[in-house]
Amino acid sequence: MSLNQTAYAILGVLSFHPRQTGYHIRKTVESSVRYFWSESYGQIYPTLKRLAGDGLIEPCGPAGKKGAQEYSITQAGRAALEAWLALPYREDPQRNEFLLKIFFGIQAAPEVAINHLMNFQQRTRQLFGTFTELEKLAIQHNSQEPGFPYWHLTLDFGLTQLRASLEWSERALERLNQLQPQPASK
Repeated sequence: MSLNQTAYAILGVLSFHPRQTGYHIRKTVESSVRYFWSESYGQIYPTLKRLAGDGLIEPCGPAGKKGAQEYSITQAGRAALEAWLALPYREDPQRNEFLLKIFFGIQAAPEVAINHLMNFQQRTRQLFGTFTELEKLAIQHNSQEPGFPYWHLTLDFGLTQLRASLEWSERALERLNQLQPQPASK
């Protein structure tokens, strides 16, 4: 049985939060891993049916109001998740339009790239503030959860990357500002 990453994300969510509908799985993804992983309803619902057909998850009772079905992970699902976690991770190609524009920046005036960098810094500072608040809340409300050390590692990774991005952007702005023509002195 070959599973895709969506299947493993669903199995991971159900390993922490049993009895979830597709809607609740999506909401859990949005409230936990959305900064580095996303899943759409269009990915989740067909995958739920496949996982149930493969015996990796099972429906929990009859469908609720509006036909919403809750699912729980099975022992076979836990085994599949554990086996996947032990495999080496694959490097997905990164796509970053901001860096693509910086790379080709010679084709525009230096102030175009400078504006992109200033916008990047603003967004990065906002995200850094969000992550800092999330870290405080996570420590306050989830530090006793068994999964907390792992969750905190992913948050710390994000904070470290954001700090490095801000440092890099300061150096990049200095370099690009040196390319700007200096006003003539009188």
